Amino acid sequence: MMSLQTIELLLSISESEIVEELIISLLAAPQLVIFFEKYPKIKHAFNKEITAWKAKLGYTLQQSEIPPAISAEFSLYKETLLLDNLSFFNQLNNLVLKLEDIGSSFAQQAKKLASTSEHRNDSFQSLFLREWRKSFSVQVTSLHKSLIEEDWEQLMSQLQERLAINSMLEPFLVENDRSSGHLWDMSRGEKYRSDCNLLIEYGKFLSQQPELQKLAEQLGRSYQPTSIARKDTQYEKYRIMVREPATLPESVNGIYQSNDIIRMLPTEMTLLNIDELELEFYRRFLEQRLLTYQLKGEVWREQVKTRAITKTVNEQLPKGPFIICVDTSGSMGGFNEKCAKAFCLALLRIGMADNRRCYILLFSTEVIHYELTSQTGINEAIRFLSQSFRGGTDLAACLSETLEKIDQKAWQDADVVIISDFIAQRLPEDLIAQIKLKQKKHSHRFHAVAMSKHGKPNIMKIFDHVWRFDTGISQRLRRRWNMNAD
Repeated sequence: MMSLQTIELLLSISESEIVEELIISLLAAPQLVIFFEKYPKIKHAFNKEITAWKAKLGYTLQQSEIPPAISAEFSLYKETLLLDNLSFFNQLNNLVLKLEDIGSSFAQQAKKLASTSEHRNDSFQSLFLREWRKSFSVQVTSLHKSLIEEDWEQLMSQLQERLAINSMLEPFLVENDRSSGHLWDMSRGEKYRSDCNLLIEYGKFLSQQPELQKLAEQLGRSYQPTSIARKDTQYEKYRIMVREPATLPESVNGIYQSNDIIRMLPTEMTLLNIDELELEFYRRFLEQRLLTYQLKGEVWREQVKTRAITKTVNEQLPKGPFIICVDTSGSMGGFNEKCAKAFCLALLRIGMADNRRCYILLFSTEVIHYELTSQTGINEAIRFLSQSFRGGTDLAACLSETLEKIDQKAWQDADVVIISDFIAQRLPEDLIAQIKLKQKKHSHRFHAVAMSKHGKPNIMKIFDHVWRFDTGISQRLRRRWNMNAD
């Protein structure tokens, strides 16, 4: 079976013009223009995806097999190109019949051309082949368009869904252009079968809890980025005055041998006046042995030189990721559960804005893992928000897994956040010692977000900072009263 690429090469047809027209029409859509003006980073990411799609489409088109009818007609066209004028006219009627049998769109036009009375010349053969080529090019271009449009419809479907997801989640997850780029990346991939209602629901709940949102902002922004001293070598130009021999010397310094006739001694000139010594003069001149004055003089000149200067620069390291441990025991159900999930959503928003990864461990009787800033972050977030809080509290197991996680290279600079009511069993001494070692030796920070005033003080002593958000009924009423008063 003949490939589409073979016909393209022989007919000099390129699909790039068709693709470019589609892309130009897409980028001119008002919805995209407004969206990209608001988030330039997404436009850059979108352009990269379009480039990848074009490359993929080009490969698909090149490898596509053409229908048997077009393949048979093209073979017939190539055979006809090789015929001389006499053979062409001898086979013309048979050629028209073959075109009709194939079902070529050129058959009727070929029959009409063959029926003309004055066609027994070279120009008719050229006209016939030219019209046939034109008709064939139209067929191949139509095939191109059908293949491109099929792929294009799939791309547009994905794009519309991603735009819809970004528009829905923008108010809750997008803080700046960088976070918009993260959200766009997370919406890539397979078509989402899950809707984003849970994300929207918890985003709205978070907006109704300004103290919780403020607490997340304080915790997320409290990280002071560390810096390292780095030697930075730069080259700079400087000018000095130097002494050099003058172009026009100022005084006689002695006598030396050379071929400098201008500074030659008068005694050497006498050699030219004596016929017997004239050849001797020329020999000395060629050998640079004429006695000449040695003149000397000096001038001062500005000279530009380059030197290396090494400076110590304090370079700030990027902020580390979040590892968030969420207590999903039965005592954390109800309002506590909503607050914990909304708090994680707030930290996710900060992580996306500051380019920090966000990893969640849910702990009760077992530990469940989610990475919310991965390529499948939206589905991961929906799965996390769908998780029910029930069971006991095994904080020790979660902290053990957290210590293993921060030993991994990608998570060595992570901030650990524990969200719990801290109504749990006492932690093992060896685990406490490991946490203190991490805090002291590796500068890891362990934060506690306490959602109850009844948490065990002995447990919370191990944390660098305890952020309190009391979810008791009295505090909830007070916060609601304050909101209504505002």
